[in-house]
Amino acid sequence: MIKRAATILATAILLSGLAQAADWPTGPVRVIVPYAAGGAADVMGRVFMESVSTRLGQPFVIENQAGAGGLIASRAVARAPADGKTFVIAGMASHVLAPLMSAEPGFDPNVDVTHIGFFGGAPSVLVAHPSMNIRNMKDFLAAARAAKEGLEYLSPGVGTGGHVAAAYLAEKEGIKLVHVPYKGGGAAIFDVVAGHVKFASMNWSTAREHVASGALVPIAVTSESRLADRMDVPTFRELGYPDLVMTTWYAISGPPGLPAEIVARLNAAVVASLDDARVRRQLDLEAAVPRAMSPADVTSFIKGQYDQWRPVTQKLRSTP
Repeated sequence: MIKRAATILATAILLSGLAQAADWPTGPVRVIVPYAAGGAADVMGRVFMESVSTRLGQPFVIENQAGAGGLIASRAVARAPADGKTFVIAGMASHVLAPLMSAEPGFDPNVDVTHIGFFGGAPSVLVAHPSMNIRNMKDFLAAARAAKEGLEYLSPGVGTGGHVAAAYLAEKEGIKLVHVPYKGGGAAIFDVVAGHVKFASMNWSTAREHVASGALVPIAVTSESRLADRMDVPTFRELGYPDLVMTTWYAISGPPGLPAEIVARLNAAVVASLDDARVRRQLDLEAAVPRAMSPADVTSFIKGQYDQWRPVTQKLRSTP
């Protein structure tokens, strides 16, 4: 009798969980951005979640939890209950580079996360403050070699695309670049525009307006080909760094073990959002290439990125 009662109880709990998943969402949903407000992850997350909220009929509330290159928020979501109430804006930095660069990441992005929907990917850019009179890569390398203590540059954080791109360049050229990590691009952009730090390696979307105004000078971008609206800015690839082709992409992920019904419903809303005019405008501003992916596609894509960048980050783990 006891065994039968336990079986009946377990079945009831399972059916209750399935019913809740089918009705999801029934209230506000928390979506954590692993960086400070104002950066590319924050902006991308907000515009997508506004569209998703409209489609699913419940508020998807953005919460910023910056720190450790995105690892603090990513760890928290990896340990959250699988009840469909907490998600994270995953990305190249927080779910590939930072875990690979950290000695103790605290979670495995290929095991401890349910990947759900993909937004798009945008390049990073190396920029200089105009006061440095740096106009191209040749000028930048000359300045770096002349600086006995090395050139300071800022990035959105340890393990971000900007950090890895600059560290890769330093390793290839044998120059010293001193990393000044911030808690997201939104916080970093003000200091480089003000000239407190003279160089930055960050998301193109964060620097874009300041490049257009002349407040920052672009040196090179990590895209595969030149950007349509800035054909004057060369790619790292064409400058002799064929391996330095990368995008800072964003996706939405959740805790491990999320019910399949919730995953499927949220994925469908994200894919549908790619046709939203406001989302498309933001993707264009970011120079981001959108891709409609299934949850299995997203999971496979992130695993591929992890495997691709593992050997590079292993070389750079000790790079400041």
